Amino acid sequence: MPKTVIIPPGTGKPLAPYVPGTLADGVLYVSGTLPLDGQANVVHVGDAAAQTRHVLETIKGVVTAAGGTMDDVTFNHIFLKDWADYSAINGVYAEYFPGEKPARYCIQCGLVKPDALVEIASVAHVGRP
Repeated sequence: MPKTVIIPPGTGKPLAPYVPGTLADGVLYVSGTLPLDGQANVVHVGDAAAQTRHVLETIKGVVTAAGGTMDDVTFNHIFLKDWADYSAINGVYAEYFPGEKPARYCIQCGLVKPDALVEIASVAHVGRP
């Protein structure tokens, strides 16, 4: 099955050997997205809501570059550093998914960058006829 690598304009160099997104058979897989600037520095240190907004805007950029919208997102994998940030993360998350919500899970775990409070990976179906 052919696949297309999705790298939105202005994307910084990834931390590891991966791409922001891969589109295969109409399904877009968005890599785990941290709140990073173009130089791989964590932005909005200490602010879970602002970090979540940054992450979701980055994901939106990948989805858009693949020809979709956030309405096409069907599943999110959410990783948070501290359950104390759960409410702040959900508040911003609800802004990006105001109608029918995608399926998701959310776990607490350590993240690759110590100042990162949230990471989200997504699946979207953008190849619908």
